[in-house]
Amino acid sequence: MLTNMPMSPSLLPALAWFAHIARHRSFTKAASEMEVSRAALSQQLKALEQQLNVRLLHRTTRDMSLTEEGQRLFDALAPALASIERAVGELGEACAEPAGLIRINTSRPAARLLLEPGMTRFLAAYPKLRLELVMNDGFANIVAEGLDVGIRLGESLDEHMVAVPVTPMLEMAIVGAPAYFERHGIPETPADLMRHNCLSYRYTTSGTIDRWTFNSPDAEGRTIVLEPQGNAVFNDDDSMLRAAVQGVGLVQHIDLCVRQQLAEGTLVRVLRPWCKPFPGFFLYVPSRAQMPAKIRALMDFLVEQRRWLEQEKRDILGSRRAVGAGK
Repeated sequence: MLTNMPMSPSLLPALAWFAHIARHRSFTKAASEMEVSRAALSQQLKALEQQLNVRLLHRTTRDMSLTEEGQRLFDALAPALASIERAVGELGEACAEPAGLIRINTSRPAARLLLEPGMTRFLAAYPKLRLELVMNDGFANIVAEGLDVGIRLGESLDEHMVAVPVTPMLEMAIVGAPAYFERHGIPETPADLMRHNCLSYRYTTSGTIDRWTFNSPDAEGRTIVLEPQGNAVFNDDDSMLRAAVQGVGLVQHIDLCVRQQLAEGTLVRVLRPWCKPFPGFFLYVPSRAQMPAKIRALMDFLVEQRRWLEQEKRDILGSRRAVGAGK
């Protein structure tokens, strides 16, 4: 059985030149439009006819017309080339105006902190954009997984990625409900946590328990790492926070992620002097080269939003909600 061989890519330029000639029915007009010499076009056509072993044009010194084979080829090429021109044009428009789908790999806390609050405003500003959030708590290879961007803490980024900070420096906050502290007292050092019900977070991707890390506020700067030994384990931070608000126990979470509860007084922060700031969330992309307008729009939006988060951090997390701040 005969099978069609793949067409050689070397034919494509000559086919495009032929289509221009056929559309104008003139070497001179086609050459003028494409800003090449008439002789160059004639050479391209001659080479194409030799490769295909078929005559495509009838031509004399005054007139030119398509052969039957030439007409059949042009009829097939014209819509295909028009489709290619539209696709190339749309790519150019995408570079000028944010449009299309942005696939974002992110953790749930990052999505709730950075994407969900401003999503309505962002999509209203760019009505041709769509967002797809791919959530997990492990670092993703966005290139291998066909994603556009990722959002992760700075400490977990691949050094080869281009990363832009989209939050201020963060701290891990130890928080609990006022009623819990009334019953169990306020821990003054990390060692006191051994007598408290410390709720755990288990990472879905790795299956490990998130450990609580502290740095002593004295000149020695000792590092203390504890694995919480409470009576409940979670793999969803919202569920964990709800348990804390209900007075079940203490939890560790990113300070900006509990700013609302701290402002409302449903949670109170302790051991703040023991919690050292660390690099916050970053938006990361494979490269800055030929960055699509849609990615640039998202990056600019999150960088602008960072300024608001910095102000909120000063206003809320620097307030009197931090119980035991001087201990």
